[in-house]
Parts: sequence; structure tokens; C-alpha cells
Amino acid sequence: MRDHLRAIFEAGVAAVDPAAAVRRNVRIEGDTLYAAGGIYDLGKVDRIYLAAAGKGAAPMARALMEVLDSRIQEALVVVKSGHGEDLPMGRLMEASHPMPDASGQQASEAVLEMAGRVGAGDLFLFALTGGASALLPAPAPGLDLEDLRTATNLLLECGAPIEHMNAVRSHLTRIGGGQLARAALPAQIVGVLVSDVVGDDLSVIGSGPLAPNRSTFRQCVDILNGYKVMDRMPQAVRERLREGEAGRVPETPKPGDPLFANVRQQIVASNAVALDAAAAKAEELGYRPLVLTTKLTGEAREAARFLACVAQEASETGRPAAPPACLLAGGETTVRVRGSGLGGRNQEMALSAAMALEGVRGVAMLCAGTDGTDGPTDAAGAFAFGDTVAKARASGMDPGRYLENNDAYHFFDEIDGLLRTGPTRTNVMDMAVALVDNR
Repeated sequence: MRDHLRAIFEAGVAAVDPAAAVRRNVRIEGDTLYAAGGIYDLGKVDRIYLAAAGKGAAPMARALMEVLDSRIQEALVVVKSGHGEDLPMGRLMEASHPMPDASGQQASEAVLEMAGRVGAGDLFLFALTGGASALLPAPAPGLDLEDLRTATNLLLECGAPIEHMNAVRSHLTRIGGGQLARAALPAQIVGVLVSDVVGDDLSVIGSGPLAPNRSTFRQCVDILNGYKVMDRMPQAVRERLREGEAGRVPETPKPGDPLFANVRQQIVASNAVALDAAAAKAEELGYRPLVLTTKLTGEAREAARFLACVAQEASETGRPAAPPACLLAGGETTVRVRGSGLGGRNQEMALSAAMALEGVRGVAMLCAGTDGTDGPTDAAGAFAFGDTVAKARASGMDPGRYLENNDAYHFFDEIDGLLRTGPTRTNVMDMAVALVDNR
């Protein structure tokens, strides 16, 4: 079952390979470019500029370079450290994720500088995958990098979902919330995206550099107050948000703003695509696949207990799928950090699932991030079986203590339960795969 879990997960990841997704959706016929639902006469385009950012930005950029070949005037690609690759042209920059660093700030300034040079006769291509918010931390006026780092860390610790994190970050930087589109005017702007957010909201993916921003300064203040972290934010952050709330700092561009008339965007890969491919692989391996949702959210340990209950129900009653079955769920859960351990949301899910499945035979689960990295670890996720807890206790380990200390990484590392894939160079959130097989 472990081998099958991994094979099903890997099939899902392969289906959202960014380079393949670009080639399926961007093409040239003669001097005509078809991209993001638009048709562009390249004979009338002065110059083509390419920028890309995110964990899967390198393969996306490479595919665009192959499609457009020598037509690209200049290229700049920003990736998470260790997620780069050789490119046929352009400049590759690496930066930190999820905590922004000085390299990311330098990269974001380079992207803004490029956007500021494009003209009315130019085409500005922007390839975007998950992780771009942290990789492009261009502080707004009055803020510095440390302000952004502190704000990011506080939001991560309190378990804020990505839509709340990116709403705040879009108001603290000069790229998110449609501001990159404003910087690249009056060029024609094309965005090609791999979605890593629930619901595939263009304004949330990478903090929406090219998208109208519906969130406001007032909503950002409400978000931080709701998580009770406003008073812990740096003074400069508090002042900017309150100045914005009072109307003394310009808002991010909103829906209906004419600046977006020249912008076209297209999502070329998503969690739904990955789950469909995983389901097909499961069927090939002899299981009845059932995709439960692509919108799994909430506290990781609670989501895991729910999925474990569904799998156990399938084992005992054949509902909602009769064994041998494969239950699939995608999305992005959160973790409220209470302890001092090491892990990520997928490893925390797996540990919680293992505790819920203790003693249950014929059920196995894998929770993993499609980007190959779960939290600040070298693992993509972890496996949970009905005997995982018993195996740990036999080694003198207390699973409950590891869970309460948010230390799922060390728990699974001790019992060889981690999934290590290395960087996959894509990112469409997470996948949970549960196999139910009573044979």
C-alpha cells in the first residue's frame, strides 16, 4: 500500500508539471502568439520581456523560452533556493521561502525595474507559481525587510490561511495586489499561472501581482485583530495599515480599474488536475477512486481526523466508496503552532491520521505537498497506517506528545514514515490519498 500511495501521489504531481502545462496552453503559429485566451500579433510587438517567480517558475520559464525562442528580449526568473535549473537564457535568482530574505528583496526590485522599462509596444510575460509572495518581498514605502519577515512569521504561527496572509502581504509590498500590472503599464501583459490556492482565485495566487485586489486596508486590520497579532506587528506595519484604513495611503487597484484592460491571465495547472490524474492512476492499480474535495482547509489535525473517519467508514460499510477504494482530497490546511518541534501541515495531518487509525486494518494514508517540501523540512509529507502508532510506542515514543509539540517530522523520521521527493518544481497545494483495501 505504501508503494501504491507513492505512485498515486507521483502521478498527480506529474500531471501538473509546469513546463508541460505551458506547452499545452501557449503556442505560436507564424507570427501569432496564442496565450491566456488572447491572440497577439508578434509582428507588431517591439520587445518581449519575461519574468517568472515561484517554486515552479524555472520550468515554466524554460517552456516559454522554448516556445518563443529568440523573440524574448530579456528574462528574469526567481525561485526558491534549491529549485533552480539551467535555463537557455536570462538571469536566475534564488531566494528564501516561506520567510523572505535579502535575496528575495533584491529579486523583487529587479522584477519591478524590468516592469518599469516595458513600453506601449512591448509584451510583458509573467509566469507565476506558488511561493511568489515570499520570493518577491518588495517592502512598501516606510517598511523594511525585517517588517515583512516579522509579519509573515506571525501570520504563519497563528495558522492564517493563505488568502488572509496574501491579503495582508499585498498591502505591505509593491508587487502584490495588482501592483506589478500597474508598474508594467502601458505594455500588453500576459500572466501564465499554476494555482496553489483553494478556489484558484487569481487575486490570491502569489498575492495576485497582475489581478484586481478585492481586499482593503480595513480588512487587513480586521484580519490581524481577529488573530490577535496586531499589537505584536512592527510599528511600521501598524502605522501603514492604519494610514491606509484612514485613506491617507493609496489602496491597491480594485476590480473595474481600467489599468487591467491590457491584462490577460490563465491558470494552466491546478489541484483539480493533479487529483484527476491521481484518480486515474489509482484506478489503473485496481482501486475505485473517489475525489472528495479540492477545497480541504482548516486545522490540519482536524482535517486528518475527518479523512480517517471517512476511510474507516468505507472499510466497514462501503460508504462512500466500496473497497478496494482510493479516497482523494486536495487543498491547504493550516497549523496553529503551539510547540517547539519541527514539521509541516502534511506531516501534522499524517500524525493525527495515524492516531485516528490506530488498530484499523486495511487503511493507509499519505499526506504530502505537491511541491516536495512540507514546512521547513526536507520531506514532502508522511505515511499513516493502522500500525503506525503501535510501532512508535514499541520504540518508546508517545505520539500524542509529538503532536502537541508540533514535532511530526521527528516522529516520522524515527519510524521511517517520511516521504522525501526533493523539489518537484511545481506547486498545486497538497494531496491526501487514502487507500482502503480489505483483501
